Amino acid sequence: MEIKVLFDKLTLDERFLTGWGFSVLVNDCILFDTGEKPFSLLRNMDSMGVDISGLTAVVISHDHWDHTGGLWKILSEKERLDVYACPGFSTGFQSKVGKLKGKLTNLDKVTEIAKGIYATGEIAGEYNGQYIPEQALVVNSNNGISVITGCAHPGIIKILREVRETFRDEDIYLVLGGFHLMGADKRMINVIVDEFKKIGIKKAGPCHCSGYEAEGIFRDKYNNDFVQVKAGEVIQI
Repeated sequence: MEIKVLFDKLTLDERFLTGWGFSVLVNDCILFDTGEKPFSLLRNMDSMGVDISGLTAVVISHDHWDHTGGLWKILSEKERLDVYACPGFSTGFQSKVGKLKGKLTNLDKVTEIAKGIYATGEIAGEYNGQYIPEQALVVNSNNGISVITGCAHPGIIKILREVRETFRDEDIYLVLGGFHLMGADKRMINVIVDEFKKIGIKKAGPCHCSGYEAEGIFRDKYNNDFVQVKAGEVIQI
């Protein structure tokens, strides 16, 4: 399987637009998050040869603008597209999906949404002192499982422990996405990287809200197993 990075703050080259937010395409059919702006997402999709007609589902990690920004344009272009969300998402989000004729499914537990591709369902998190529900994507391949996170508001280690509870017999090959470590002190970041190592995670690809300092520490500790995430990259798993 492969992961195509459709949107992030860094870019492979000038063909791709950058900004705040995150979006990847898994196995050429499952879209995970949709970045901050529809124009940027669609421009990058076009640059990677990705057509909306080929999408079978969209998984939204959490109900924040920088992860849902491109969703509404996607749904306006393809009706009846499966949208996987969490029960705790806002009524505004749920209503808008319905108005655009998306097929909304709220997940409260790990669910296989395509062969070898799972959404974790709602995991409790906190943002600015308030409850925030979030889910991650788990992809099973010959190398083991890969975990893709939007912002990891529940805590990246908490998410990984919950994934481990379900996929106990699988090695974790790659963890990629937003780890929500911007502004975190170095001590805490080092503790998290060390926990990655203890869990046995082979490769790490922090991006988006992970913060440049955390990305640098992961790079130093993972060396050749550090995965640089940029819009336009195709990551083999």
